[in-house]
Amino acid sequence: MPSRTSLPRRRLGRVPLLPAALAATLVTGALVVTGLNGEPAASAAAAGSAPAPSASRVGQWRTTPVPVAKGDLTAIAALGDKQAWAVGYRLKSATALEAVALRWDGTSWTQESTLPENSFPQALAVRSATDIWTVGSASVHWDGTQWTTYQLARDPGGRVVPDAVTTTSDGKAWTVGRAMNRSVKDGVPAIQSWDGKSWHRQTLPDVGKGELSSVTAIAPDDIWAAGTAYAADASSPQTALLLHWDGTAWKRITAPGPQESHNWLGGVTAFAADDVWAVGGSTSGGAERPYAVHWNGTAWTAAKTPDVADGRLRAVGRTQNGQLWAVGGKGAASVALRWNGPKKQWDTASPPGLVVRSFTTVPQSADLWAAGIAEHGDLVPEITQLKG
Repeated sequence: MPSRTSLPRRRLGRVPLLPAALAATLVTGALVVTGLNGEPAASAAAAGSAPAPSASRVGQWRTTPVPVAKGDLTAIAALGDKQAWAVGYRLKSATALEAVALRWDGTSWTQESTLPENSFPQALAVRSATDIWTVGSASVHWDGTQWTTYQLARDPGGRVVPDAVTTTSDGKAWTVGRAMNRSVKDGVPAIQSWDGKSWHRQTLPDVGKGELSSVTAIAPDDIWAAGTAYAADASSPQTALLLHWDGTAWKRITAPGPQESHNWLGGVTAFAADDVWAVGGSTSGGAERPYAVHWNGTAWTAAKTPDVADGRLRAVGRTQNGQLWAVGGKGAASVALRWNGPKKQWDTASPPGLVVRSFTTVPQSADLWAAGIAEHGDLVPEITQLKG
């Protein structure tokens, strides 16, 4: 069983599985992508009352072929049932890879482009087919014709490693992650905003060591970021971290949860100002289970989750028919949960069947996508789809 001090350094399995020759060059990032890139997906009323359908009605995840034989797909996002994008990398040799962007046209996945060298895309925000952001070891933007790299602002905490990205209706982009000098355990939460010309560092409340794994926007003055505040010492647990932007300043909001457990958040998605979900994991006595909290506009409350081995959650989203899903897992043990409105609890559902890097819902659809690598084989990229 890992020691208490080792738990904060876990990366939730989000780091691409590179060969040893390449691993040393990779700046690790997140793979958490909310299905709607921070924009409201459905009304709060539609979400709270819909009962969970039976497993037979939901169906099973199916694999869709991708034009990458070896590598990793780290993020996926959709604009509709005929427009979706995925980013990742193709392994060209034991020491070389190229970053790629794939596009779904309603029938198949094709490679749309390659990304700049050393960009290592890990998170994705799609506003339109001509306005796409991806972040990883670099921040790059797609204008429909080409990818352009933009330098992140300097941070006194050290090198900035973005883990997630979203956009807002005023044309801005926001990226969250951590700034670090030596290693993950020395990192501090970091947030930057794009004003149309350059990235700017945000002043954050002092939460000590930690990281931010996900970001979601309701409006330009209503943004949530979620992650983890590392344990201050061996006798204290790490805690879930929630930060809120009100248009003027970032403030920390206390996340509920077992006081004696190690809690962390891997994904957050807002559907309205009074309807925000954040998901992650909780560990107590060596046993890990899913962790989920909900914001009703006034307070965060913890939701009941099933006991699932290695049930850490990475992303949460809502389909057009009002079904709320959370997806994650540890390694090849993928997990999917579905919100049971009448019982006010999360229930287990059919898992994506791959090593989950990213998950997305599809606007105006009941479909789901998950991206990552196959459970079997050596770095076989895979995307699975669940038809609603």
